[in-house]
Amino acid sequence: MKINLSDIKKSFLNELIEFDKTFKSIMSSDVKLIDMIVKNVVKNNGKKLRPLLVIMSAKFVGEPAPTTYIVASVIELLHSASLIHDDVVDDAHIRRGFPSVNAVWENKTAVLIGDYMLSQCLISAVKTNKLDIMQILADTSKRLIKGELMQIEKSRNMKISEEEYFEIISNKTGALMSAATELGVMTVSDNLQDRENLRRYGEFLGTAFQIKDDLLDYYGTQSIIGKPVGNDFKDNKITLPLIYAFQHARQKEINEIKKLLKKGINNKGIEFIINFAEEYGGIEYAANKQDEYAQKAKDCLNDYPSSDVKSALIQFVDYSIQRSK
Repeated sequence: MKINLSDIKKSFLNELIEFDKTFKSIMSSDVKLIDMIVKNVVKNNGKKLRPLLVIMSAKFVGEPAPTTYIVASVIELLHSASLIHDDVVDDAHIRRGFPSVNAVWENKTAVLIGDYMLSQCLISAVKTNKLDIMQILADTSKRLIKGELMQIEKSRNMKISEEEYFEIISNKTGALMSAATELGVMTVSDNLQDRENLRRYGEFLGTAFQIKDDLLDYYGTQSIIGKPVGNDFKDNKITLPLIYAFQHARQKEINEIKKLLKKGINNKGIEFIINFAEEYGGIEYAANKQDEYAQKAKDCLNDYPSSDVKSALIQFVDYSIQRSK
C-alpha cells in the first residue's frame, strides 16, 4: 500500500505547529540579511522529516514536552546547516527544486549562515539543561563532518568498498535520524531500553533512506526529486549500485566507467552508467539492501504493543523507501 507523508502527519499536526513556533523563535534575528535567508530556508525546508521523528519518538513512550520541540528544532537546524555547507562543497545550485543558498547569496554568505545555524544549535542545546542531550548532538555533528570528509576522499580516488559506503551513509544520514529518534525518547523518558531501541530504529531507517536517495539518482527525474538526476556521477560519488556492479564487471569496463566519471559526464554518459549498473545487478542489489534495512528498522519496534504511534513509525519506514523524491 502506498504511504503518503501527509497521512502520517495528520496525527501529529498540533505537535508540528508547536515545533514551527519553537523553530521560528530560535531562528529569529535582528540582522536583516539573516532573517531574509532564514525565511527562504524555512520556506523551502522540505518535509520536516527529522522533527517529525523527534515528535513521534517522544509520543511513542510519553507525552512531548517543551524540551521535545527545542530538540526537534536543533535537529532541523543541524540538518539545514549541513545541507547548506554540502551545497557549497559540491557547488550545487539546486536544493529541493529551488535555488540553493549559495546560488542566491554566494558561497561566503552560505558558509556564514550555516555557521550561524550551528551556533544556534549550541545555544538551544544548552537550554535543555541535559548534558547527555548535548553530548549526542556534539557526536552527531562530528559524525556528519566525518561522513562528508570520507565521501570527499573516496570521490577523489574513486575507490570505495561496500563496507566504506555503509560507514559513510551511517555517518551522513543514519547519524541524524538516530539522533532524532533517540533524543525524542530522552526528552520524555529515562528508560535506557526505549532509548536504545529507538536509536537503532533511526539508524536502520537512515540507512534505508539514504540507499533510496542513491537509487533515485538512477531512476528519478529532476522535476520530481528536486535535484539533477545523475548528480552523484558528476561529483564522482560512487554509491551502492555502482559498487556492486564493479564487483561483478570486467576490469576493462570498470576502467571505462571511471574514465567517464573523471572526464566529466553528460546525459549520454549518465544513461551509459545507469545501464551498466542495471546490467550487473547493482540497482536490484541496492533495492534489496534498502528493503533489508527497512525491515531491521521495523523489527526494533517488535516488543512494543500496537498503538497509533507505532503504526505511524512503521508507516514512516514504508514511506521512506516508497517515495519518489
